[in-house]
Amino acid sequence: MADARRDSRCCGNCSDSEEDKCSDDDFETSKLGTKEYWEEAYQKELESFKDIGDVGEIWFGEESMNRVLQWMQKAKIPEDAGILDIGTGNGAFLVELAKHGYRNLTGIDYSPASVELARNVLQAEGLSDVTVKETDFLNCGGELAGFDVCIDKGTFDAISLNPDNNKEGKKLYVHTLKDALKDSGIFAITSCNLTKEQLLERFCEGFEFVQELPTPSFQFGGKTGNSVAALIFKRVH
Repeated sequence: MADARRDSRCCGNCSDSEEDKCSDDDFETSKLGTKEYWEEAYQKELESFKDIGDVGEIWFGEESMNRVLQWMQKAKIPEDAGILDIGTGNGAFLVELAKHGYRNLTGIDYSPASVELARNVLQAEGLSDVTVKETDFLNCGGELAGFDVCIDKGTFDAISLNPDNNKEGKKLYVHTLKDALKDSGIFAITSCNLTKEQLLERFCEGFEFVQELPTPSFQFGGKTGNSVAALIFKRVH
């Protein structure tokens, strides 16, 4: 599996010093937030998979998947827990979850090409009992409910970059997430556009912060910051 070429899909990173801290409205919108962009991207990856068996990019690379998986195992998330992969892309994370013993897995994506690609990848791995649906998380009509764990690696980023009413999209995301999770359900989010502080503010209602997962840091001009934020939340009333 190829590492994600993260620089082409992430923007608006901030250090967490007060003078450099920016709000989640401060970075510009982008085509990376449009359905058309992702449909075209996954159509190319689908064709590549059919031609040479290449699954395509992994958002943030394999390290990001391993980071969440290691936390899940330390937290003793049961293997029969209902897990939702929001914006499943090529389904690579579903494959890794299944390989680690999790067996109640659902992946969703609003891109038809993504869903076809993920199904092909899962089939190639012999994983026929993983559910993948063509579903827009922001317009799912309440069909997503009862999950123990929801995982997001970049989907909230893309929504935040959408040129068309991203403020409403972010609010709707939080509302849908609340409906999708059981009480005390777990939400794991990885972002390269929003800092820890911004994510804490965005998910302050209906969620309790549990833990920040360690991510690579960088130094520039005598300051230290993180290019990726990975947080764990718990659904609460």
